[in-house]
Amino acid sequence: MTKFIFATGGVVSSLGKGIASSAIACLLDAHGFKVTLQKFDPYLNVDPGTMSPFQHGEVYVTDDGAETDLDLGHYERFTGVSMSQANNVTTGSVYSSVINKERRGDYLGATVQIIPHITDEIKSRIFRLADRSPYDVIIAEIGGTVGDIESLPFLEALRQFPYDIGRENCLFIHLVLVPYIKAAGEVKTKPAQHSVKALREIGIQPDILICRTEKPYDDSIRSKIAMFCNVEPEAVFQGVDMPDIYEIPLLFREQRLDEVIIRKLKMPRQPANFSHWEKLIQRIKAATQDVKIAVVGKYIHLQDAYKSIYEAIRHGGIENDVRVEIERIDSEHLETGNVGEILGGVDGVLIPGGFGQRGIEGKILAAQFARERKIPYFGICLGMQIAAIEFARNVCGLEGANSTEFDETTPHPIIDLLATQKMITGMGGTMRLGGYTCRMHPDSNAARAYGSEQVTERHRHRYEFNNKYRNIFEERGMRIAGTTLDNKLVEIVEAVDHPWYLGCQFHPEFRSRPVKAHPLFREFIAQAKRQRLGEAAATRREQQAVG
Repeated sequence: MTKFIFATGGVVSSLGKGIASSAIACLLDAHGFKVTLQKFDPYLNVDPGTMSPFQHGEVYVTDDGAETDLDLGHYERFTGVSMSQANNVTTGSVYSSVINKERRGDYLGATVQIIPHITDEIKSRIFRLADRSPYDVIIAEIGGTVGDIESLPFLEALRQFPYDIGRENCLFIHLVLVPYIKAAGEVKTKPAQHSVKALREIGIQPDILICRTEKPYDDSIRSKIAMFCNVEPEAVFQGVDMPDIYEIPLLFREQRLDEVIIRKLKMPRQPANFSHWEKLIQRIKAATQDVKIAVVGKYIHLQDAYKSIYEAIRHGGIENDVRVEIERIDSEHLETGNVGEILGGVDGVLIPGGFGQRGIEGKILAAQFARERKIPYFGICLGMQIAAIEFARNVCGLEGANSTEFDETTPHPIIDLLATQKMITGMGGTMRLGGYTCRMHPDSNAARAYGSEQVTERHRHRYEFNNKYRNIFEERGMRIAGTTLDNKLVEIVEAVDHPWYLGCQFHPEFRSRPVKAHPLFREFIAQAKRQRLGEAAATRREQQAVG
């Protein structure tokens, strides 16, 4: 029978439930168990697709076209398991389903209530995921914190769950805050105690506590937490801040968290193989060379807005044995007079996806600077469109070229609305979403990076390259390096006379993993490394000439 682990959190948000759940899945995967994860978000939006990055961070897209919470990115990166629509559940989707059933008459005239109808729907989402594949373990993470009114239906469903499948098949893990008060020089346990008290009042007794703390504490604190929270001392673990999130599985393994989980769930003991993860951490720590990558966007002050982009850049660094310094550049601050000063010292420029007109001209300046100075450039989604607009204006001589997203009256709509989007009025879940196959030009940097001329990548966009301008682009030196299988949509563009100037309409960051960087990110960072080495060699030659 499938075993279920439920991860909750208390006191404050951002304790790291997603990372902790992913690390636990990584541990169990190393023991040979088939694991997947599920995120329950308590907001009323059906999905985060229409939510601002200021509110939610990035929207993570799955192969089946689901717009999901960014924690699904952590799940995939730590486990290598592909997520789907079934792995992300929101209050909005639950209530929509129940109301639709009521309208159809599925409840046979019953009064529809939170209990049992909403809680049954929540539980059905868990069982539905379990039925998709014979998983050994499903880890379900509940968003928000214990005590939030919107989380109560989910917690009530979890309270009922052991009665449906047996308590021996369920495990409750609760993340709590154990702060260090610097002025007092003490670690405080009261927040953890109150958090567990709130969870127990709902009817859930946690089996394991993970204590998020900046400062490690001794066994006396561990015993105190165990006693007041009614948990075995050996089931209280420290979630100490680590220099790198990819060290967290090894931190938990060192404390034997995996062994406690396996024992409590009465799962068969299997030898663990952590060698690939240990080699990953060794490789990260062994890197000594640096490269600097400028990420030019308009949400650069938000930690989670480009989460998968930042991680994929790091993955490319790991595979090239370099430490990547990411310089976040606000595109609104870029002007003709300062672009050289701001971007002059970088080894690569990346422009990520996005929507809206704000900061667009700054991004165009960044793309022009990278193209003219032969600096490696990587444009993703909007970043590809920016490269196309810049090339049209400054190489093709198409004055006023733009995207109709930013200027509906542009004389040269280099980027235009997808034909399939022109009759759509709704916003949620209506973009070109999910996995589509791309065929690449055999003599392209993209094909060489992939080692293949055909790949499937994830998309999230409404606008496309205007096919009317294909010929002039090709004539002026911008190769159409990738298209859909029917050749109707442009997927990749490359500047022919540039070492690495590539834009793709899809989102390769969603397929990058720490143990296997995405090919395009791997090669982008490789080119940035060559850029750094080339500049260093040129500097040495200049110094020798002066000497």
